[in-house]
Amino acid sequence: MEHIIDGVLRFQREVRPNSEALYRKLAIAQSPQAMFIGCADSRVVPEIFTAQDPGSLFVVRNAGNIVPPSSTEPGGVTASIEYAVAVLGIPDIVICGHSGCGAMTAILNGAQNLTKLPAVARWLRYSDAALKAVDADLPAASLEARLDALVRENVLTQLDNLLTHPAVSDAILNKQLRVHGWVYDIGTGRVDNYDARIQQFVPLTAETFADATPLV
Repeated sequence: MEHIIDGVLRFQREVRPNSEALYRKLAIAQSPQAMFIGCADSRVVPEIFTAQDPGSLFVVRNAGNIVPPSSTEPGGVTASIEYAVAVLGIPDIVICGHSGCGAMTAILNGAQNLTKLPAVARWLRYSDAALKAVDADLPAASLEARLDALVRENVLTQLDNLLTHPAVSDAILNKQLRVHGWVYDIGTGRVDNYDARIQQFVPLTAETFADATPLV
């Protein structure tokens, strides 16, 4: 913990004083530009690879960037989505997978390898539809190819789950919300973005803006 404590003290001493006005504003209220649902993997820090200041992103991170379907059971992801859309009025939600995802690797390795991790095994069942799609499309492909495909299919599965949440579906219907499906490559920094118009992931660029919002 020593290096983390040192970091806190360095932040207080060197970083925060250079952004005094920003932190005074954030102390009063938040008005994030987007909600970001990503993986808990320590290598995937959305504020860094999107180059955003504190207050810009409303972030939820968990194993596998998963969004459970809407239900009457309480859940942290569900509550965060509801609050982001209904209270904060966030106009964009990004679901972001990433290269080399440990959660997706665990799914490919099989549930039998998760017997000592029952909570993880149950949580990853929310990606069953993604695994089924990969098994159908790439039954004999290499592990690397299947992992890359599963990362992408899982983003699409979680987007489908996201749309089951009433706050989300209502906001989309009223043209108040867009949703986005991203895949971030840790090694290169590249981000691929799902384009609902052509139903494919394409490189994210300033010239070709697209999103995953259903075409209605």
